[in-house]
Amino acid sequence: MESPARAIARQLAAHAQAVCAHYLSNGRRDGRYWLVGDVNNIAGRSLYVRLTASADGKRQPGKWTDAQSGEHGDLLDIIAARCMHATLRETLDEARQFLKQPLPESASGSVKSAAKADTGSSEAASRLWNASKPVIGTVVQSYLQLRELQDLPHRGPLRFHPRCYYRRSSDDAPDVRTEWPAMIAAITDEAGTVTGVHRTWLDPAGVDKATVTCPRRAMGNLLGNGVRFGPAAPVMVAGEGIETILSVRQILVSMSAIAGLSAAHLAAILFPHCLRRLYVACDDDPAGTGAFATLSERGASSGVEVLPLHPVLDDFNSDLRILGRAQLARTISSQLEAADALAFLRR
Repeated sequence: MESPARAIARQLAAHAQAVCAHYLSNGRRDGRYWLVGDVNNIAGRSLYVRLTASADGKRQPGKWTDAQSGEHGDLLDIIAARCMHATLRETLDEARQFLKQPLPESASGSVKSAAKADTGSSEAASRLWNASKPVIGTVVQSYLQLRELQDLPHRGPLRFHPRCYYRRSSDDAPDVRTEWPAMIAAITDEAGTVTGVHRTWLDPAGVDKATVTCPRRAMGNLLGNGVRFGPAAPVMVAGEGIETILSVRQILVSMSAIAGLSAAHLAAILFPHCLRRLYVACDDDPAGTGAFATLSERGASSGVEVLPLHPVLDDFNSDLRILGRAQLARTISSQLEAADALAFLRR
């Protein structure tokens, strides 16, 4: 028989977005997730709450993880933390009161909401990937080259779409355009199957990102997967952003790499079976520190050595653009194991 706590948690999960909007009001929806700084409603993107069930039903709405602290739980835990309850009874009473309130239809498990979720499926991501073309000679190449990212693979996880649909957010101007050129990055599992895509909308001149509120969004199945540069290998490097990984690979050109796309998803990447040592290109912020700590704990329990790579500035692309390639090479080489420096450093 289902316990009262489990039954209420299930009811809350059916209205996950409404719960988040009420108790985590400093956050915002981003695709299938609600992003906020932590359970205390601090602004940020470290904590992510799933809003819809995955297509296979294995990942349910209402579950959350904080990439910085490693904490996780359900919506009852969120309510308990926000209201500073001392007992489960207090939390259940608060949840019951919340569920008695009129809830917006768009935040419930309606057919309309389910149809919207389908547009973010792995199948939709694959269609967008297949409709995109190589980046060489496009505004994607111009955008990356302005960030000193010169060595771009002709075949790889990055493509270009000339008119990628942008769904306006509530923070965008009503007249903001809904089609922009975009860098499309394939999110794949270890077998190379496309499970999602990451979109970076760009200014048509290729000088910067598009002038929209959310110029970067992902769709599809991200959890455990990432943007992969090269096949699975015993020694790899992982990082949060695509530009971070491309910057590191200007120096470690033959080392396979994976971009997690956010600190939370970096912390959750699945380790390939052959992996023995993982370097983590850490962003210099609390979310990056938390992701490295989580990966280190996971590595210790699975026989993978996890080592940090720290930039001099806030991230490795800043190091590359401001300090130059020679300094970036010195920074990275000083943090590698000797055998890896010999095997992977560009000569």
